[in-house]
Amino acid sequence: MKQYNYFDRLKESLEQAVDYKKGDKSKARVSIYEIPVPKYKAADVARVRSSLRLSQKGLALALGVSPRTVEAWECGRNEPCGTARNLLYLIENNTALVDQLVTRQ
Repeated sequence: MKQYNYFDRLKESLEQAVDYKKGDKSKARVSIYEIPVPKYKAADVARVRSSLRLSQKGLALALGVSPRTVEAWECGRNEPCGTARNLLYLIENNTALVDQLVTRQ
């Protein structure tokens, strides 16, 4: 059985942390965790759009969908999914992103 030298392992890990801090990402291991994005119902989409002071067309432009799609979401015929759902979540939590996606007049 192989004997582990815990001190050497800890020292190696700390050296890798220092290298990472200096910019060497070659030995880094990154853990990725999914952030649960809520489902958006009709009222949620309307609430987000209203809080952003956007028309249906404006929200559609920001999300890269058609105005009819936003209308369908708000009427409850469809629900946003995939990228549109993620973008809704992002712009709801960081309203400055909307200004980067559309120009308000």
